Amino acid sequence: MSEKIVMRTGECLLAGGPPFTAAEPEVMIGELDGPFGSAFANLMGDQVKGHSRVLALMNTDVMVRPATLMVSKVTVKSNAYTTILMGTVQGAIANGVLDAVRNGTIPKERANELGIIVSVWLNPQITSVEDLDHEALFNIHREATRKALEKAMNFEPSIDYLLENQDKLVHKYYEKALAK
Repeated sequence: MSEKIVMRTGECLLAGGPPFTAAEPEVMIGELDGPFGSAFANLMGDQVKGHSRVLALMNTDVMVRPATLMVSKVTVKSNAYTTILMGTVQGAIANGVLDAVRNGTIPKERANELGIIVSVWLNPQITSVEDLDHEALFNIHREATRKALEKAMNFEPSIDYLLENQDKLVHKYYEKALAK
């Protein structure tokens, strides 16, 4: 794939695991030598208390390629939350990125030219779980990241799908509000 990747977006909601382990990454992927790269650098350099931006790491000093910036959707207020977010979830996101490279979703030969921004949702109630199943949490966030990247790179859902199904697609929480 040699076509220009200015910026592509995708998302995935993956639930069904143990309590509070659901993942809902929203991703952007683009070339680092253009407007996406400027946005990436600005986010990295413009840290905000409670919403620190960090690179996705495989281990404490091994970052993933393409370079991936994690941005928390939830205000980080506790060390326990930080440990889970910057440990289990950070490793899961890095592995999800590598899975997308391994399966060909992201071209391996472009790994040093592209960047990824992942807006991460981790339920704040995760810190209340006794005997947290870190493996389940890791697997859910890893798979959700890979799926979100696949959607981004494949332009999913397509505009045709959205137009054809517009009246059938009702947001889960809107639907619950209507039922009351």
